Amino acid sequence: MEKLVVCPYKRPNALCRLICFPWAGGGTSQLAAWGKLFSSSIEVSSVRLPGRESRLKEPFAKDMTTIVNEITSVLLKELQEKPFAFFGHSFGSYISFAVALHLKEKYGLEPIHLFVSGAHAPNSEAFLPIKSIPLCDAQDEDIITYIQLLGGTPSEFLQYEDVKKHLIHTFREDIRVLQTFSFEKAERNIPFSCDITCFNGSEDKPHDLEAWHDLTSGDTSFYDLPGGHFYLLEPSNAIFLTKHITRCIENAGL
Repeated sequence: MEKLVVCPYKRPNALCRLICFPWAGGGTSQLAAWGKLFSSSIEVSSVRLPGRESRLKEPFAKDMTTIVNEITSVLLKELQEKPFAFFGHSFGSYISFAVALHLKEKYGLEPIHLFVSGAHAPNSEAFLPIKSIPLCDAQDEDIITYIQLLGGTPSEFLQYEDVKKHLIHTFREDIRVLQTFSFEKAERNIPFSCDITCFNGSEDKPHDLEAWHDLTSGDTSFYDLPGGHFYLLEPSNAIFLTKHITRCIENAGL
């Protein structure tokens, strides 16, 4: 459990668990730290994928199914015990969706709310170009330029060659995993009944958020917050997000 899930602010009496899924190349520290911003009714944890932090020596996951199966097998008992919600940013949005879908289809479990950020709906045509990014042809410098363009990585980190090398490798592997993910919505089949909230940075590239409507019979809402792709790292935006997520969870009538 501790290998996969980081929860620095444990709240065993919380009414709900918020499981967070980081972005490509990311670790757990930023989202796990949200725990101190939430009230005692919500326990926050962040998923740690293989190949980083304390799992540095483990091989990276080869596909989305491997990640989904590991997360589900480790978290299943916890998720059956009390209500839970998911928050994912960018790459993490797709993992959170894939895990939620697997839980619903195999175990009849569903988050009380799905919070997604900086990501196209997986049933959108806008998602398809991600699957054809030529990773094998991409030069390391091109990847670093792209990472710097997105923001979210302190420039001083990139001055250390070993850190930069590992970040490039992790980013490549995470995008490779994302390219193995596909979702085709069957006609007349709506996978979820929970509410979905979509967040986006106002200066980030536009994402097809409207298609999230088609994935739930619950309500879907959309919020643009000031900033680029990593708008959520701005303290004022983190406070807005945690307050809004709290309100949504409390309104779920736990």
